[in-house]
Amino acid sequence: MVRKSLFRLSLFVALCGLLLTSFPAGAGQDNHKRGRKYKSPPPTSRIEITVLRDVNGKPVENAAVIFHLVGDKGNMELKSNEDGKAAIDVLPMGSEVRLQIIAKGFQTYGDDFKIDKDAMAIEVRMKRPGEQYSIYKSHPEAAAPDKDAPPAKDKPATTPAPR
Repeated sequence: MVRKSLFRLSLFVALCGLLLTSFPAGAGQDNHKRGRKYKSPPPTSRIEITVLRDVNGKPVENAAVIFHLVGDKGNMELKSNEDGKAAIDVLPMGSEVRLQIIAKGFQTYGDDFKIDKDAMAIEVRMKRPGEQYSIYKSHPEAAAPDKDAPPAKDKPATTPAPR
C-alpha cells in the first residue's frame, strides 16, 4: 500500500513539474523590449587588386597589399598570388581606404580610394627604384629659373657693365 501511494505521489509531482515548466517564464512581459537589438553589418564591397611590373606588364608575386581604413585603427594585409592578384571583400561601402603595396625590388606604392561600388578592380603598375637625389649633382630641370621672376634676395642683382 505504501508503494502504491509513493508511486501516485511521485507521478503527481512529475506531472506538476511538467505543467510548471511548460508555461513561459515571463508570459506577461513584452519580449521585444528584452535583450540587445540586432544591428546588421554595413554592406561590403569586393576589391580586387592586380599588381603588375611597369616595364613589361608581368604580374608581381608575393607583394604585400595593405589596406588602411582612414580614420580607423588597424589594417588588413594580403599577399598577391602568382597572377599578381589579391582580393578582399570585408571593407564597408562608403568608407575611404588607403592602399599600400610593398614588393621587394620595387618602389612602394600608396594611394587613397573611396569605396563607392559593390565591386572594384584596381590595377597597380610597380616601378623600379629611381636614382637617389644628390645635392652634389647638377639638376638642370629643377634649376631652370624663370627670366621674368624677380632676383633672389640673398644674391645681389648684377647688371652687365656698359662698354
